[in-house]
Amino acid sequence: MIPAIGGAMDFSDLGHLHVSLEQDSQVAVLRLEHGKANEMGRDQVQELLILARILREPGGPRALITYSERTTRSGTPIFIAGANVRERQGWSDDTVKEHVRWQRRVVSELRRAPVFHVVVISGAALGWGTEFVLACDYRIACDNATFGLPETSLGIIPGAGGTSELWAHIGVPQALRLGMTGERINADEAYRIGLVQERVGDLGTGVKRARALAAQVARRSPTAVAAFKLGVLSSTGVAPELREEEEARAYEHCVDCGEAAIGREHFDALVRGGMAPWGIRVLWRPLT
Repeated sequence: MIPAIGGAMDFSDLGHLHVSLEQDSQVAVLRLEHGKANEMGRDQVQELLILARILREPGGPRALITYSERTTRSGTPIFIAGANVRERQGWSDDTVKEHVRWQRRVVSELRRAPVFHVVVISGAALGWGTEFVLACDYRIACDNATFGLPETSLGIIPGAGGTSELWAHIGVPQALRLGMTGERINADEAYRIGLVQERVGDLGTGVKRARALAAQVARRSPTAVAAFKLGVLSSTGVAPELREEEEARAYEHCVDCGEAAIGREHFDALVRGGMAPWGIRVLWRPLT
């Protein structure tokens, strides 16, 4: 088991998702351990929305690590097996459509949470599992990780980002292959096509690497970290002049909040690996 250190932040509204704090409350850790196979239903999506909003709080953590130690009864590792389709039995078509639009908005809000979100995938990340991975900033796959989009075999399409966002990560041909055939791919293939950024042998190694990345983020200005992420996301798919303006506005936000002055004042200590008394996180609002 991978130990998790509890923190003082209130996650009491998360009854299905297990969240703790580490590194002086600068890093949140989300452990998926619910249902039969970490399937994502209405309750879990609602808790993701709550988590995304907690992460936006001024005193919230600067990084988020997500992983799962869950296995099936036969010992097969599971990350997220997919959406909880069984809960939709008896729903009307309008209810299904409304639910999927809502969960798409939740995933988008999690994607734009002002933290560095590192996910470590051990086991099957199918359907909703692959789509959740797309909402993370940095993806580390273990040897046993598998990915796939089976939705078209069920008469639907991936509806939480798998259709609209996957191509931007792996290219149109590979996205069409995965979505139209439902073919499952392993960690090597996921790394080859750019779905994940790193490969590790096992979950423990992956979480150790994620914690090392998160520790680096935790030392930096929370305002600057958030502004950089939102600056990057708001610059994708827009004209060069708008990208330049977004960068200028994000930079000036850091200056206006006083973080640039703190960085200058403590420059010598920072270049030696020391810490600075950064202010509380102030979120920047992009134009797009």
